[in-house]
Amino acid sequence: MSEDMTQERSVAAESDELVIDKRGGVAFITMNRPKVLNARNRRLRELLADAFRWVDEDPSVTVAVLSGAGGRAFSVGMDIKEAAEDDRDVIGVRRSYGEEGDAHALARVGKPTIAAIDGYALGGGLELALCCDFRIASTTSQFGLPEARRGIMPGSGGTQRLPRLIGESKALEMLMTGESISAEEALRVGLVSSVVPSAELPRAAMELADAIAQSAPLAVRFIKAAVRRGQAVPLAEALTIELDLAAMLSQSADAREGLTAFAEKRAPVWTGAGNLPEGG
Repeated sequence: MSEDMTQERSVAAESDELVIDKRGGVAFITMNRPKVLNARNRRLRELLADAFRWVDEDPSVTVAVLSGAGGRAFSVGMDIKEAAEDDRDVIGVRRSYGEEGDAHALARVGKPTIAAIDGYALGGGLELALCCDFRIASTTSQFGLPEARRGIMPGSGGTQRLPRLIGESKALEMLMTGESISAEEALRVGLVSSVVPSAELPRAAMELADAIAQSAPLAVRFIKAAVRRGQAVPLAEALTIELDLAAMLSQSADAREGLTAFAEKRAPVWTGAGNLPEGG
């Protein structure tokens, strides 16, 4: 880890607004503004972006779990009070929610990411969850993008990621009406992969993280890169991407270790050594 990343990790870990707890290879990142339902003010967004960059660059982290403190909300999105007083121009808004934004930093993480959602996931909070590879929700969770009711629109990927996940018609309904859906409905339309009682949410997230961690970390990153890149191009091109990545991965130490361990009927010892795919 670079000196700069070490400093970012320290700042994020010591902030009252963001809590980072690393257990083995799993990084638990918790938004900690429960009194305002984990609304993301400018400071929290900066801390989150720093934390996501640390997750991506620290070789000791294999999986990240994102959640919100308090049990009432994952995050209700932007801090409305701060936003109402915001006098940034178009360039400032683009910078905040674009390359420098927390959602962009999360979407660029090459490792598996899990959103553990308890309570409200609204606006930018839902957009953060959409950037994760997996979404596990409690039975009391609610999901929505209410921006249109406030005269604005999602700017951190909501209009693009949600239709790709649940289909255009249902996504447009949520986006244009601003109405929320329940955890049960979110499971039905494919917005979340599982729904559990609130008390079981941390365990469910940890079980999924542990299951992923049993696989070769380099293989997991290559698979994520293949899926993400392939979704943006026609099938023929996507199959070429998959083949290229599979061929690269086959030359890694972990690929040899995995096959050898299977033949010798023992557990593999992963090193994660090898070249990562560019941008993933």
